[in-house]
Amino acid sequence: MKKTAAVIMLILGILISLLGLTVLAGGAVASVVGSAQGDGYLTSGTARLSVGSHALTTPRLDAVGEGIPPRLPFDVGTLRLRASSAEAGKEIFIGIASQADVERYLAGVHHSELLDVDSRPFRAEYRDIAGTTAPSPPGEQTFWTASASGAGEQELTWDLAAGSWAIVIMNADASLGVDSQVQAGFRSDLIRPAATGLLVGGAVALVIGIPLLILGAAGLGRHAGPPSGGPGGALPGTPVGVPATPGAAQPTLPRPAEPADRMPYPARLTGELDPALSRWMWLVKWFLAIPHFIVLAFLWFAFLVTTIFAGFAILFTGRYPRRLFNFNVGVLRWNWRVAFYAYAAAGTDLYPPFTLARTNYPADFEVDYPERLSRGLVLVKWWLLAIPHLLVVAALAGTTWTWQADTGDLGTTYERGTGLSLLGLLVLIAVVALLFTGRYQRPLFDLILGINRWIYRVLAYTSLMRDEYPPFRLDQGAGEVPRPVLAPPHEGTPLPGRDATAGQ
Repeated sequence: MKKTAAVIMLILGILISLLGLTVLAGGAVASVVGSAQGDGYLTSGTARLSVGSHALTTPRLDAVGEGIPPRLPFDVGTLRLRASSAEAGKEIFIGIASQADVERYLAGVHHSELLDVDSRPFRAEYRDIAGTTAPSPPGEQTFWTASASGAGEQELTWDLAAGSWAIVIMNADASLGVDSQVQAGFRSDLIRPAATGLLVGGAVALVIGIPLLILGAAGLGRHAGPPSGGPGGALPGTPVGVPATPGAAQPTLPRPAEPADRMPYPARLTGELDPALSRWMWLVKWFLAIPHFIVLAFLWFAFLVTTIFAGFAILFTGRYPRRLFNFNVGVLRWNWRVAFYAYAAAGTDLYPPFTLARTNYPADFEVDYPERLSRGLVLVKWWLLAIPHLLVVAALAGTTWTWQADTGDLGTTYERGTGLSLLGLLVLIAVVALLFTGRYQRPLFDLILGINRWIYRVLAYTSLMRDEYPPFRLDQGAGEVPRPVLAPPHEGTPLPGRDATAGQ
């Protein structure tokens, strides 16, 4: 598949899949709303509305049901209002009429307009409209489309109709000071059919979009893959961390044994500090990187879909589809370049390239392709086994979380804090020091790279790319530390661990 065709398929797949998910979510919400109509109505809580004027009105309900024929074989929508006076025994009036009739009736009358209502905690906002004329009792008017009046709780129902309408709450005698308890309800025969239509439409969009996305990602993975030769683009026999030179002889002698906790991990993150960093450019890099952020938002969605697809492939075949593997590594690589440039290290002023493939950019990420993966681990490693590492990553790169008590029905709720993460704080210290001294402190840079290396190893593991458990260590520095390689012994040179006189 040509790269242009793969890009087009990926873009179409992402857009159609996102549309499908949005429509599907809308259908799920509509289904919940339809199921919540216990007595036929979806009802709000009871709210106390109190004003010192003659009447309380709603804002203009413009064009409610506009374009709907006056008679249909199903219920487009029915509004139910229940109201009672907060003063025992006092009669209350509630009515719905056209906006023009209500404005004529209340012209020159001191009344209030309800602007906004917050439910948690409850707070009503009103607009007071001055006037000196005393209105006649509302029950004597003939323009009401629907109304109810009397002592105790009054109930009004109104079928949705085209026009511009207003709801009015008053004392039945039109006296000053309206203090009422109000509850609203709504029902419609369209909710369930609309929910079904949205669910079916969303499913159809996903059936079309996800295969397009997978095919586009696989096509790009073909072009984003490593050069032929060995894992990560190295020639066969090249040690990890040692650059390959085409045509050069590569050492093939066995390497000395290492403790398991010091073995290099097969996901390698590198970043070379620019020795001529601008003092001030870090102030605008986040802005310059906005095009990358937009592209990455869509690529991360594709990454999620392809990872789920790869999970099923591993579960049934024990193999990660090679082209999808290359695509996902490319997304992580692209993300790391932008992070290294803009916010997670600010280690270079060189603008990141718009590509999934490896380049000569000073920041890179590579994962060795696994020929086989455990079918069982795919079910637990991305969440259960990764929990210790996810806690560490949250401590290193996550913002703080705070909890607050809530008096609502759900009890205690939580909200996310806005504090800097440890990684963000270290980068901020580094760039502020750069601003004033013109130098990026190398020890601080090495620590920042070590934190990022830990994060990306966990990303590779949780996205099913490797079965090897990430090490609990902070490998600091610009690049992965290569394992020592034994040079071919020359004649007469004693081998390590043997006495030079042995055998004499």
